[in-house]
Amino acid sequence: MPLPLEGIKILDLSRLLPGPFATLLLGDLGADVLKIEDNIQGDYARWREPYITTNDGKKINYTFYCLNRNKKSMTLNLKTQQGREIFYQLAKNYDVILEGFRPGVVKKLGIDYQTIKKINPRIIYCSLTGYGQNGSYANMVGHDLNYISVAGLGMLTGEYGRNPHPPGIQIADLGTGGMNCVIAILSALIARDKFDLGQYIDVAMQDGAIYWLVRKFAEFIVNNREPRTGGERLTGYLPNYNIYQTKDEKYIALGALEEKFWKKLCQILNCPEYSEDYSPSGSRRDEILNFLKEKFKEKTRDEWFEQMKGYDVCISKVNEFKEVIKDEHVKNRKMFIEFNSPKLGPCKMVGFPFKLSKTPCQIRSDAPEYGEHNNEILRSLGYSEEEIDKFRNEKII
Repeated sequence: MPLPLEGIKILDLSRLLPGPFATLLLGDLGADVLKIEDNIQGDYARWREPYITTNDGKKINYTFYCLNRNKKSMTLNLKTQQGREIFYQLAKNYDVILEGFRPGVVKKLGIDYQTIKKINPRIIYCSLTGYGQNGSYANMVGHDLNYISVAGLGMLTGEYGRNPHPPGIQIADLGTGGMNCVIAILSALIARDKFDLGQYIDVAMQDGAIYWLVRKFAEFIVNNREPRTGGERLTGYLPNYNIYQTKDEKYIALGALEEKFWKKLCQILNCPEYSEDYSPSGSRRDEILNFLKEKFKEKTRDEWFEQMKGYDVCISKVNEFKEVIKDEHVKNRKMFIEFNSPKLGPCKMVGFPFKLSKTPCQIRSDAPEYGEHNNEILRSLGYSEEEIDKFRNEKII
């Protein structure tokens, strides 16, 4: 089957998680992604646990492997003039450049947008950072927790009446960073086709986190009330939208926000006295919350789920990872797929987040070894074997 991004060529200068997550999705959609890695250590994620052993006995990081399928790798010393010249030649024939350095680094290296657009006016050049290319925080170091905290999202997660705590996944890295890069790049590619222009994209993970809070800020602007940690409708305050421990010390998730769902739940649990309290507060809230805490401890998680899954009460099991992989619904959705890797043999990895009927995502190749495609790429640019050997000896690649 054809792939929607067939023919789109991307130079990926990013490493670790946010940028590689973006190019993972673009590669799954068919883009030709070339990782440009420095010639000292490359993407740091290569050298961290968890390791898996290849067919020929090498140890590789499986997280890196899963994040970098459908990509090639080339090592290049961009601090050298020859390294920059090779990059310029690549940029002539590529559609997209994605970089994740601190603001100003690509300019120092001589590979910034202003330089590259003179070589390729149609280039889509995307810079992904924590705080963006300008502003008071632009040059500060940071990680996911910092970006979401500046945006206000850090205050939302936690137990009511207690301190906020970090969320369970990297929201800024994956969602407001990597995924926003994909949206921006695809939008810029469409604009290029329509208007015959390239452009620069500034993606800040902090900006995206604020954008995700559009509903919460709408509420704040109107009523000028700060949200409470774990104390909002969808963050743990309401008894009917919460997580409860069960008899077997597992957990059940209840999302009976609407009145009709709550009334049905009260009918099943035989507590009609609470059926009008689908949005309680104060002591009434505490009373109902404590009732549900005790009630859900009367049966196991799976017993509750089997009893209520056929009713409209918004109930689900809180799965452990081992259960997610075995879940029949997840299997039906093909969210874990088997790939017969030339390097690893049969291996399991996360599948694709959406299903296109005519141009579905595909795994076409393993994650690349460090600098695996140096010779192939340089030969495609017209360099001889002697020149390539010289580049290697002079630590240009």
